[in-house]
Amino acid sequence: MAETAAPKTSPETNLSLRTSPAELLSAAFEAGSVPGTVELREITFLTMVGLRVPRDTDAGERIASVTGGLPTTCGAVSGTGDTSVLWLGPEEFLVVAPSEAHESLGGDLIQALREALGDDAGQVVDLSANRTTFELTGPRSRAVLEKGCSLDLHPRWFKTGTALSTEIGHIPVVLWKTGDESYRIFPRASFAEFLGRWLLDAMREYASPEVP
Repeated sequence: MAETAAPKTSPETNLSLRTSPAELLSAAFEAGSVPGTVELREITFLTMVGLRVPRDTDAGERIASVTGGLPTTCGAVSGTGDTSVLWLGPEEFLVVAPSEAHESLGGDLIQALREALGDDAGQVVDLSANRTTFELTGPRSRAVLEKGCSLDLHPRWFKTGTALSTEIGHIPVVLWKTGDESYRIFPRASFAEFLGRWLLDAMREYASPEVP
């Protein structure tokens, strides 16, 4: 009896079947946000690729041509267009791109990176399901993070465009300052609910009316 191949699913079907790690908190994020003060949301299903490659090699140069560059120093971020590359170590990087760059949605970023690496030493690993992304914005966003982040977040040191591995509420994350009052936080999926609730609790004082 001949085997029947499983039907291919469309990108729209693939996306509709996904459940984000913090989906159960989406209503709480909206209710706990204070417009103009501090707001929290989950950015779902970004494409994330872990790279391990020496920058100053042929493979590093080929990969850099796909990503728009590889950062050169601790905390630096490079890239082009909607694709960003975060420095995690001297030969370790995290590529962050829109969801549609993922192969399950018809994108070719991961395959292009694998082809750029070729048979040379290094790794290209799809980490899209490994982490989720929280975005914290507003003039009180730094104050919220400072309640449980081990980094010095003062803008004279933690400048816009910087991304570093750290802990928030004792949860390991990558923290990326994307603007003067905006941050992206990348926790592992298994810690997303805990960290989401921690951030909501840290935001609570700004949702409460001032006591005369």
